[in-house]
Amino acid sequence: MSEDKALKLFVVLSRAYRTVAARAEKDIRNYGLNPTEFAVLELLYHKGEQPIQKIGERILLASGSMTYVIDKLEQKGYITRMPNARDRRVIKACITEQGARVIERIFPSHRRALAEILAGVSDEEKDRLIELLKKVGYHARDL
Repeated sequence: MSEDKALKLFVVLSRAYRTVAARAEKDIRNYGLNPTEFAVLELLYHKGEQPIQKIGERILLASGSMTYVIDKLEQKGYITRMPNARDRRVIKACITEQGARVIERIFPSHRRALAEILAGVSDEEKDRLIELLKKVGYHARDL
């Protein structure tokens, strides 16, 4: 790939990501959450309790910011902290019944919003984009 093509791809990929992410964020904010709060709730709902440190790694958030988000979700009654009996340095976050009800209520409509946002490409094109973007990501990671 020529340097000009690489630059063009980077610009197009960046602009597309920003546009799609902004639309998704707007949808999430309609539910009274920010994207990070939504990501934490969704992770805990679908994957179960998680060490707080691992949550930050999974959703790509710095540990200082993670504490703030966990505090906010705990204040809303959506999650609780649970100390680890064997290792007091490890604290897990667990979704509460109230948090589960919230994500159960909003996730289906958010999923539909994402489908609408990405409806500009066919399912076959989505499959190809997924394949190509994974290839780009793996190559960049392995450099």
